[in-house]
Amino acid sequence: MKFLGNILWLICGGFLSGLGWLCAGLLWCITIIGIPIGVQCFKLSAISFAPFGKEVVYEGGAVSFLINVIWFLMSGIELALGNLILGVILCCTVVGIPFGLQFFKIAKLSLAPFGAVIV
Repeated sequence: MKFLGNILWLICGGFLSGLGWLCAGLLWCITIIGIPIGVQCFKLSAISFAPFGKEVVYEGGAVSFLINVIWFLMSGIELALGNLILGVILCCTVVGIPFGLQFFKIAKLSLAPFGAVIV
C-alpha cells in the first residue's frame, strides 16, 4: 500500500515538490555556510519524494532549537504555510485526504527540520 501511495504521490505533484527541495539543497550547499541548511533541504526532499511509510522523530537539543528558531524566522513560516494550504485543499475531497495528511507531515517538518530524523 505504501508503494502505491508513493507512486500516486509522485504522479500528483510529489515529484515537483521533491525536485524543488533537491534544487534548493544544491543551491544552499554551494556556500560553506549554507551546507547545514542544504542538508535539511535534502532531508525534506527525501520525504517529499516518498512520504508514505516514513515517520519523523525529533531528537534535538539546545543547538537544534536555536537553529530551528533561525530557520523558522527565515523560511520555515512560508514553507509550512504553503504545505498547510495544499494539505487543506487536498483534504476537502475524500480521495485527497491521505495526500493532505502527508502535506501536513511535511509542513510540520518544514517548521523545525533541525534535530529531526526520518525513520
